[in-house]
Amino acid sequence: MFLSVFEMFKIGIGPSSSHTMGPMVAAARFLDLMRASPFAFHGVRASLHGSLAFTGVGHATDRATILGLAGFVPDTYDREKADAALATIKAQKTLQPEGLPQLAFDPGSDLIFDFDTPLTGHANGMMLMATDAQGDVILREVYYSIGGGFVMTEAELAAGKDTDEGAPVPFPFKTAAQMLEMASASGRSIAEMKRANETARGGADNLRSGTRRLWQVMNDCIDRGLTTEGTLPGGLMVKRRAKGIHDKLMAERGMNLTAPHTINDWMSVYAMAVNEENAAGGQVVTAPTNGAAGVLPATLRYYLDHVPGASEAHIEDLLLTAAAIGGLVKYNASISGAEAGCQAEVGSAAAMAAAGLCAVMGGTPEQVENAAEIALEHHLGMTCDPVKGLVQVPCIERNGLGAIKAVSAASLALRGDGTHLVPLDACIETMRQTGADMSEKYKETSLGGLAVNVPNC
Repeated sequence: MFLSVFEMFKIGIGPSSSHTMGPMVAAARFLDLMRASPFAFHGVRASLHGSLAFTGVGHATDRATILGLAGFVPDTYDREKADAALATIKAQKTLQPEGLPQLAFDPGSDLIFDFDTPLTGHANGMMLMATDAQGDVILREVYYSIGGGFVMTEAELAAGKDTDEGAPVPFPFKTAAQMLEMASASGRSIAEMKRANETARGGADNLRSGTRRLWQVMNDCIDRGLTTEGTLPGGLMVKRRAKGIHDKLMAERGMNLTAPHTINDWMSVYAMAVNEENAAGGQVVTAPTNGAAGVLPATLRYYLDHVPGASEAHIEDLLLTAAAIGGLVKYNASISGAEAGCQAEVGSAAAMAAAGLCAVMGGTPEQVENAAEIALEHHLGMTCDPVKGLVQVPCIERNGLGAIKAVSAASLALRGDGTHLVPLDACIETMRQTGADMSEKYKETSLGGLAVNVPNC
């Protein structure tokens, strides 16, 4: 089993990897399908189903789908150009994607939120259609946004492409137990095995430059969030808090009376900065999702800024170790809030961050696996119940607490020798089962939990 570090960590836009980035990617794929088709197209339509329908407006799924059909993609997204394009589309009721004729598209009637017809492959389903001059559908494709920005067609999902192993790699572990066995047999760390796999697929230069860019985007996102004030969009009138908290923390630096637990505020503010940027539709890195994008960057920033002896030379090892753990969770369970609740998002992110931090602080593979298990175990059962469908409440603070749990889990694991009662594999399987048993109203539909007990305006 191999999932690249660049699949677990994708540069994209907020507020949601599954509900914003995924639909935009799906729309781009549909445009490619149209370009390869012999038909003469006159217009396009889209219908959103399941969680994409229920929380689509709050997650900007409508906006992302329209812009995707206009030719925008997450990794090169330009907010100003997107705003201008959206205004033109709404006024002219047409799209002009590159390589295709002008297409009729009325956002008011050609983008449908279908609350009554769930698609069978995944909770995040959408159908894209192209029509002829008479308005008849002549090309249709169903896409599923399966979490973390991953997109599959109906046929790909049915064929098991989401678990496709691809070409062989040196260390093809599918479980944490196999990972530890291979580490023991080879004498390599988890990061070293992951690096060998990445190099076999993409080359060492691509890995070095790619991981540097990932951290640069993550760190820039933290810095923007720490210096930006205002109110987040969406109607809840949630005020950005990261800058104010950071300003107070900076003012307290050097004071002899600062409480030891203040370090938790530093971890929280780094994570909140990222997720406030995400909620505002800014550029973020899925880690492994947008809703959980703050946990790992906050943990890495904590390591670099607050841990004695920390070195930027270890950033790649932290990211590789985290990606190895994230790959195990995705392969054996889920990283989708719509599929398994927030345990699959912030829980997975905390496990990844804990493992990465433990590794760069000298942890053995056994201690790293223990750190990931501790972090995930104590997120089990966490629901995804965003108020008004926005990635704001409880998501922003939840990332801060996820970072704190990640650091605590790494620290606890480093105090031991790696032996523990609950294997990471058992914890991942428990998360999968819990997600399967969880009521749909707690899986990113905003039909239960905080979403119905907190006023939406």
